Amino acid sequence: MDIHTSFKPAWWLGNAHLQTIYPALFRQTSRLKESWRERLVTPDNDFIDLDWCGKDRQPLVILLHGLTGSSESGYIKGLQNKLLEQGYRSVVLNFRGCSGESNDLARCYHSGDTEDIDFLYQTLRQREPDTAIAVVGFSLGGNVLLKWLGEKADTLTLFAAVAVSVPLVLSACATKLDSGFSRFYRGNLIRELKDYMQVKINHLLRNKRIEELEKIQQLGDLSGIKSFWQYDDQVVAKLHGFDSAEDYYKRSSSRYFLKTIAVPTLLIQSEDDPFMTDKVIPDKKELSPHVIMEITQGGGHVGFVAGKIPFRPRYWLEQRIPEFLQQQLSTL
Repeated sequence: MDIHTSFKPAWWLGNAHLQTIYPALFRQTSRLKESWRERLVTPDNDFIDLDWCGKDRQPLVILLHGLTGSSESGYIKGLQNKLLEQGYRSVVLNFRGCSGESNDLARCYHSGDTEDIDFLYQTLRQREPDTAIAVVGFSLGGNVLLKWLGEKADTLTLFAAVAVSVPLVLSACATKLDSGFSRFYRGNLIRELKDYMQVKINHLLRNKRIEELEKIQQLGDLSGIKSFWQYDDQVVAKLHGFDSAEDYYKRSSSRYFLKTIAVPTLLIQSEDDPFMTDKVIPDKKELSPHVIMEITQGGGHVGFVAGKIPFRPRYWLEQRIPEFLQQQLSTL
């Protein structure tokens, strides 16, 4: 189903770039109450860090951040606060190396890596077999979520899922970021990814994990990388068993997994998202009957800022996401 929502961008953030940049640079979030960190050892003897919010046995929402994001991202903390107000617990999966400390292996995280979300889900289900669980993913995290939902089909016991600003066709998004003002985002993200790799190199060297360090060194000099096609070809593909960036994009793009999703899922995309083009939006026939697609006429990339008074933003996602979760929870 394809619905154009009633979201109206704040008039003082009237274009895609303002919608995208304002919350990323200027959003302030209040300190989380009832929060703590947990570290899980992964099956490959690495670790992932989880940031929890809330107590007792309330319904639980797993949150997946975007590329170079973390549990500290404004859209994550803002939603955790809102979920706590409404009686939900939440837990953020910091993708490997994103929690403020590098992970112990050469492997990183990428748009198609569903191993860690599946491991976390199985761990939580063993602990709490009867808890109502939902998952929300943003951008890269949304792609991971949709791919995982499609892979697992009807084997998951989730009451809902929400994916926001998803790069549904990775090749098209990588190319879009090579043009116009979108190169601004590409430049920042590539710089942050290079920093991520340098932190990893220092961490592996400091901890004398020489075999893992050599895997990074075999990638060659990363300083000349300027595009996602280059980065994904030289780093992601080589570290994670893909033949090339093109092979990675084909095997990891979530658009090709939408048909088999069996969990009630809300997909929120903006028509003016500067990270992608309208070519990434799937046709209705590509969607599972369980997927609702809402397309807004503005909102940018993980923006969706409303509000009539300048510099008094209302973050619409924090209304819409809990609303959808509550609708689905009420049907249990």
